[in-house]
Amino acid sequence: VHPQRVKRNNAARAGDMLILGKPIGIGVLSAALKKGTLTADGYRQMVETTTQLNAVGAELGQLDGVHAMTDVTGFALLGHLLEIARGSKLAARVDWARVPKIGEAVSLAEAGVATGAADRNWASYGHEVDTEPGVAEWQRKFLCDPQTSGGLLVACEAGLEAKVLETFRRHGFAEAGTVGALETGAPRVKVA
Repeated sequence: VHPQRVKRNNAARAGDMLILGKPIGIGVLSAALKKGTLTADGYRQMVETTTQLNAVGAELGQLDGVHAMTDVTGFALLGHLLEIARGSKLAARVDWARVPKIGEAVSLAEAGVATGAADRNWASYGHEVDTEPGVAEWQRKFLCDPQTSGGLLVACEAGLEAKVLETFRRHGFAEAGTVGALETGAPRVKVA
């Protein structure tokens, strides 16, 4: 990436859309693998997701309307989104229903499978996250699930949303999706 095209966490703008390149749930799958409860299909999903490289970031970085970009790894979706919110001095909204999720990881999480790191993540930044009453405990843990080789989280102007999604899909990220938006307000995340 050319040094003038590096996207930092402190350059997002109010009104930016938040797009996630890969589904989340790798930590849950890993926890199930360690317990011997992961199915062959779940293992396949885990390998496919973790081995898909984020080379698309170089092309996304060339787009002027992409203001901030980070990979979602150990601090999970909520933690890395908070880094953007804090750096850019903005509030963020996440729509749980729109977050791309690894199918088997959802059913495992609903059954109580989680990593200890999800709880540690929540303990470190949960005071900066507001959840709507309908958000269940397992969903909160899922959003705090650490990702190995997680997807890119992109903040882009609303008019560029379709182009960013098309770029992700052209590079093989079929599940990329818009998960929320940034708005004026204190640097916090609201999950609905």
